[in-house]
Amino acid sequence: MTEIDSLTSVSLPQGQLWLQQCRQCSNNLRRALNLNHYATKKSAAQSMLDVALLMANSSQLKTVLYVGPQYRFYTPLIVLLSLSITLQVLVGLLLVFIAKYDLNDARKHAKLNRMNNVATVFVFFTVLINIFITALGTEPGLNQD
Repeated sequence: MTEIDSLTSVSLPQGQLWLQQCRQCSNNLRRALNLNHYATKKSAAQSMLDVALLMANSSQLKTVLYVGPQYRFYTPLIVLLSLSITLQVLVGLLLVFIAKYDLNDARKHAKLNRMNNVATVFVFFTVLINIFITALGTEPGLNQD
């Protein structure tokens, strides 16, 4: 009997045992790679960074409002800071929804992927906007007419 013949002549109980072992191995792997746990940690870390940037933007907005309209870049900074804060709130909401879904459900992967891509684009634009905010400056007494 050749090796191929012995593989094809596996009795049904042995085949069931092999299938059961494969399922157990798959369950062990799924427990080791808990995607929900990873995503929750990632979302929490990203949310903490988002809160830190939100606090910095709020402080900058307060400074610009305190200085008033005589500030040279008053209107651009108000618009940029408001846009940055809005994008940060949207990213925070997206992260909450992403963390809420079960990542092990393959039917939700496409939706979660789209939500993650949208959050990434919003973060990119938030960083870009904050570069311009930093370039314009928010220190009282600077850049005034």
